[in-house]
Amino acid sequence: MYQLEETYYLYFLAIIPVVLLLFFGVQLWKRRAQKRFAQNEALEKLSPLKSNIKPLLKIIIFCLALAFLVGALVNPRMGSRMEEINREGVDIVFAIDVSRSMLAEDIAPNRLEKSKQIVHQLLNRLGGDRVGIIGYAGSAFPQLPITTDYNAARMFLSAMNTEMVSSQGTAIAEAIDLSKTYFTNGSETSRVVILISDGEDHQGNVEGYANEAANEGINIISVAVGTSTGGPIPIKRNGVLLEYMRDRNGERVITRMEEDILRQISEITGGIFLYGDTTSQVVDEVLKFLDTLDKEAFETVQFAEFKNQYQWFLGVALLLLFLDIFLLERKTSWLTKLNLFNEKK
Repeated sequence: MYQLEETYYLYFLAIIPVVLLLFFGVQLWKRRAQKRFAQNEALEKLSPLKSNIKPLLKIIIFCLALAFLVGALVNPRMGSRMEEINREGVDIVFAIDVSRSMLAEDIAPNRLEKSKQIVHQLLNRLGGDRVGIIGYAGSAFPQLPITTDYNAARMFLSAMNTEMVSSQGTAIAEAIDLSKTYFTNGSETSRVVILISDGEDHQGNVEGYANEAANEGINIISVAVGTSTGGPIPIKRNGVLLEYMRDRNGERVITRMEEDILRQISEITGGIFLYGDTTSQVVDEVLKFLDTLDKEAFETVQFAEFKNQYQWFLGVALLLLFLDIFLLERKTSWLTKLNLFNEKK
């Protein structure tokens, strides 16, 4: 089992084809310039120690060194052994609103990104708890089942966007109903749903689903993101603002945070209601609430003692750079005797 700790460094691999294109472009320019200057026979007499193979070999070695340097930055980590770990915690399902109203920027950077920041910070602070993720807009859909793999949770969280659901709206009731299927029947583990939304509901009957969740021992923590004054919904392409969403009459749509439904859900299920303005405050309050719940011990099997492997990549990269520096582009007497590059006439 392996992990790539800093995967965004892989983008640096794009430098290699650029370097190769520049190299071959320079070589082609040199050839044309030399042909205008003199014929090949004359050039060989003027520069008898010039090697035709070594420049290509040097650029290949340099590109390999770059690739291994990127590998060192990414820092592959290998799991050395499997072990059973006893954990104590609760089962938590994050239900995240991904409707288009979550693109409103009345809370920076926008409601959806703020929601993801809250979940990300919670994942950094949780300990032995198991987590799952649900997304919802006009309908609810499972994103990640209950797991102890927080890295997987972060990966699925970062991929969430408003294009994941074709049907628009905010089906809070359906999200609550789907979250119930995440928990194991008969388990005594405390069950928590962290519902993050701007509170706009287009389905109704939320109270009935909240009562069902309460009967099954599910506490719902509601986090309201947005402001009561609201804001327009931007339509962007490649990060560039094109327009704001408009209704059938051509009027700009203003979406506002509705806290009443979220408060009601938390009151019915014995959870708490929070405003999502300040990430650190939300995280502290959620953790404080989780500490009041009974925690169940459970076993999980996972890779332990992941060891860093960057030093091997760094060592090979330095060796290749050393070879590249001391490998001259001209012929050398002892290499000529060995004829490694078939340069003898």
